[in-house]
This record gives sequence, C-alpha cells and structure tokens, in this order.
Amino acid sequence: MNSSANFATRPADSMPVWFTRARPGPFPPPPARSVCDVAVVGAGVAGLLTALLLARAGRSVVVLEARRVGDGTSGHTTGKVSLLQGTKLSRVLRSNPPSAARRYVEAGREGQAWLRRYCDDHGLLAEGRHATTYAGTRVGEVRARAELLASRTAGLPVEWTNSVELPYEVRGAVRLEDQFQLDAMELLSALTADVVAAGAGLHEGARVTTVVHDGDGVTLTTDAGAVVDAGQVVLATNQPILDRGAFFARLQPQRSYAATLTSSWQPAGMHLSADHAVRSVRSVSGADGEELLMVGGSGHVTGRSTPERHVERLLQWAEHCFPGSEVRHVWSAQDQSPVTALPYVGPLLPGDHRIQVVTGFDKWGLSTAPAAALVLAADILGGAVPSWGSALRSWTPREVLAAGRAALVNAEVGWQLACGYAARPFRDDLPRCTHLGGVLSWNDADQSWDCPLHGSRFGVDGGVLEGPATRSLEL
Repeated sequence: MNSSANFATRPADSMPVWFTRARPGPFPPPPARSVCDVAVVGAGVAGLLTALLLARAGRSVVVLEARRVGDGTSGHTTGKVSLLQGTKLSRVLRSNPPSAARRYVEAGREGQAWLRRYCDDHGLLAEGRHATTYAGTRVGEVRARAELLASRTAGLPVEWTNSVELPYEVRGAVRLEDQFQLDAMELLSALTADVVAAGAGLHEGARVTTVVHDGDGVTLTTDAGAVVDAGQVVLATNQPILDRGAFFARLQPQRSYAATLTSSWQPAGMHLSADHAVRSVRSVSGADGEELLMVGGSGHVTGRSTPERHVERLLQWAEHCFPGSEVRHVWSAQDQSPVTALPYVGPLLPGDHRIQVVTGFDKWGLSTAPAAALVLAADILGGAVPSWGSALRSWTPREVLAAGRAALVNAEVGWQLACGYAARPFRDDLPRCTHLGGVLSWNDADQSWDCPLHGSRFGVDGGVLEGPATRSLEL
C-alpha cells in the first residue's frame, strides 16, 4: 500500500493494530487421525466460542484453523461491540418482518451481555462507549433518520442528537448509550486459552478440504491428509467451505479498510456514518500505550474494484479531517453480507444437524457471534434454542422475502463471470478461482488474487487466504 503524496508515510508492510500484541499459539497441526464429538472448522470468535461452550458441556471437541488464529476476520476487526450498527436495521426491515428485527436485537443484546461478562471475568479490555450512526451529507441524514425509526421499531432505546463530538461538520446522529469496544487479540488469546483448558484440541495449519457423511457421523480431511472423525461439524469459516446449501449464492463478500493514526483529538464514543462513503471512528491504544485514532470504511465487493484506490480515499479523508496525523497501521478485512440482512446459523441443509454453519455477520460478528454460539450449542447439546434464535437460523421462510435481493446478487455474479471470460483472450495470464472458475483480479492493496464471484482470495504463492475455495492456485 503506497502512501499518499500529501500524507505522512505509512508502513509498507502494515498489519492490524491488534497484531502488535502477543498472538496466541502457535498450535500444532492435527494428528494423522483423530476422533471427537464435534469438529469446529475455523478459529475465529464464533468458532472458538462454540468450541468453548461445547467443551465445557463435556463434549470432546477438535478445532481446525486453516492458517493461524487471528488471520481471519476476527483478527482484522475494528473491535466495536454495538447494537447500533450503522444502517443495519433499515436493511433488516426491507427483507424481514418487524418481529425478526426485534429478535435480532434481542440476540445481539444477549450476545453482547455474554461477551461483556466474559471480558469482565477475564480482566479484558471492555471500554464503555456510546455509539452513533451519524450523517455528514443530506442523503446520509435521510438514511440516519430512517435508521432511527428502524431502531425504535426493533426495540433499541435510541435518540436523535444534533450534538456530535466529531471535529468535522455533521448534520446529526442516532445515539445509543452503553455499548463497548475491545481489543481483538486480547479476546482471541483468552478464548484460545480457555478452549485448550476445557480439554479441546486446537490445531493450526489445518485447512479442511472435504467434509463427508460417514454413517451416523462426519469425516473431515485436511490438505495435509489428516482425518478427523466427528459426530457433528460446525463450519465457522466466514463463508462456508461446502457448496451444499448454496450459501455462496446467499452471501455477498465485502472488503473494507482500517487505519490507526496519531491524533491530538480522541473520541469518547464509537461512530459510524450513514453516508454513501461510510466512515468509522473510534479510539484505540497502541502496543506501547500510545493513544491512537482508528478510522475505517471505504468498502466494496471483493474482487470488483481497485482496492488501493479505496485505501487512498480513506487516508485522504483522514488527512483532511485530522491534519498533522501520522499513520501507524493500515489493514483490511473481509465480511459476508447476507441477502436477508440476517446471519445464517444452523444446519447446512434443512433437517441435517450433523453439519452446521455460522456465517453472514455483516461486519458485526463481535456483537452477534456469542449469540450464534449459544444457538449452536443449544442445538448440538439437545437443549432449547432461545426464542430470539429464530432471527439467526440458516433456513427460514423469510428467504422468500429476500428473493429479489438474491436474484440481483447472483445476476451480478453471472455478469462478472461473463466479463472475466470475455477478457481472457486478451489477458491469458489471469488465473481462475479453484471454487467455480471465476477469473481472478489482482488486489494491489493486499497483494492477493481475489475472485469477483464469491470472494475467494489467494496469496502471491497461490495459497488460499479466504474461502469458499479450499484448493490452491496452480500458478
């Protein structure tokens, strides 16, 4: 990522601010063959929480992480834990009845409370903050006021305020009290320690390539040939790595960017804009205790834009709003936006509880992942799923209401596929995705090959960075 001509030089090889802390692990690869009650694929917050709840309930659990703990979305988050989520509830109400929106908020409230207790019990950073969805433009104000109504419909105690602390012009904001922000690496370190202490096996460098039914159970195989025989499987891999269930057609992969800056101004709250150009602002401490400003936004669909331009726009905005700042870290993250605007948690296929998925957090996994883990644990352990869990289920009649959005998302995929193949006679050097054959585009900000169809990403060596692909490129 090259620096702006008018902005202080930024690190050539940057990383999330959380990576300046001690990382958990390393953890060993899995043995040649192992047996467990439940295999959890993916060691992000959702996977680790699910593994922890199941292990504490007496189940034998094996967690398989393709790379290292923190390499995925959980290690690249902005660390906000808020029930006010930009314009999220407005989107939820476009494809769902008000009862579903209220249950989504109830799920988030339960998950947020669980995570706050966990942070308090472990002495982890959980800084109380108010949250805002603010407007810097006329269109943004329309969206923010719509979110005010949507939030009240969903049961959030929000207020409109014309007084916002941000040091640039704002037209007003929706405000919600008593939210919090945390340190992502602290949380991942505590969760991995607790998962291991509870008796679960935790393995890194174990990319699962196949998951097949075997009698009453399931057999998983990794790219290194390790085999795990499990009674049940939870796929917590951001986007499910199995095509069964067609979740790749019900999700749209999104990339977004974040940076930390030195700044004489520090916010007392967590802020996210409702404008077309989304901007996120919060405070954060550096590794040496230095108080930094974290900014984020500038998102786009994976593989369908020029990422470096999005990074530059974010940093140019930061230069304009916070003059004299120096960039400390720059990084990116990938999230999945569901066509229903609600997460998918539960069976991969209707009625088959041997393979379960958790996906579609839409950039709000820290708020929703604990609730999702509680739903999965209740399902697997044979307990009663809370009433609010219906808002998170993987298969519901509400899918019909989102059919138009799903058709649009998949039409765009078809267009990208056609455009990619039309360009190949002129660019035969472009590799094809090992998932469904989409022609990859070069990500100049992250130095990776990105698929414009369903968001698979590959490193310069061809190795898989993001699914749903499980096989490396042949470069």
